Amino acid sequence: MSNPADYSPPKIWTWDQASGGRFANINRPISGPTHEKELPVGRHPLQLYSLATPNGVKVTVMLEELLALGHSGAEYDAWLIRIGEGDQFGSGFVSVNPNSKIPALLDCSGPAPIRVFESGAILTYLAEKFGAFLPTEPAARAETLSWLFWQMGSAPYLGGGFGHFYAYAPTKMEYPINRFAMETKRQLDVLDRRLAESEYIAGSTYTIADIAIWPWYGGLAKGWLYDAAEFLQVGSYKNLQRWADMIGERPAVRRGRMVNRVSGDPASQLHERHDASDFETRTQDKLGGKDPAGT
Repeated sequence: MSNPADYSPPKIWTWDQASGGRFANINRPISGPTHEKELPVGRHPLQLYSLATPNGVKVTVMLEELLALGHSGAEYDAWLIRIGEGDQFGSGFVSVNPNSKIPALLDCSGPAPIRVFESGAILTYLAEKFGAFLPTEPAARAETLSWLFWQMGSAPYLGGGFGHFYAYAPTKMEYPINRFAMETKRQLDVLDRRLAESEYIAGSTYTIADIAIWPWYGGLAKGWLYDAAEFLQVGSYKNLQRWADMIGERPAVRRGRMVNRVSGDPASQLHERHDASDFETRTQDKLGGKDPAGT
């Protein structure tokens, strides 16, 4: 193993704003808003403020799946939050999610809006609200929630650990890449072994566990995350590949991946979603690269 430059932590850590890295301009050691900006509110019962990262995709997939089942109360407006530009630090967004992370949801269907933040909490809230994708039988419910919380606890190792040091850190360092690659492959093996014995993550039915895990580990399996498919040899996880393909073929999943997307094929980018017809008329190829406001 190569020897890194000697580093001794100081007695007291201080914030070096020039620390570099892809996200140096938005990462900071304090919370709260940086500027005043109210959030827009559309006409639908649910207002989503998000971006098509894996965590954001979880919620748009869930909403599209609910609509596909006929739950009209799941109609939603999806507003784009550009985290690279610091939209998540606006006063309106912070009032919905004090942690300043996407996604954030406002349920305006009742007498007073209900805020829900953290993607796992949003999935559970929606599943309970509409009685879908979360079994009520105790053992099946426990299995589903166990895998949901597995994802919530595991993804930071994948994104903040492996993804950061492999793809985003300003310098490549062997120790953290090896450390987090090992953990990522262990997680892939956990899923592969589970999917050898089960059609879906939590059993024989499609649940919020699949919806939560697929954008992260399905995306990694299909080579969409961190350009790391060859490095991690993701093709060797055959059961995971089978599941990733099966989930990815669902029409609601395909639609959910498009919402709030700002990269890739313009035909796959629907920056904002306010009506089901937007998938046919408001993608970036149709708008000629303009934003949803037409500018």
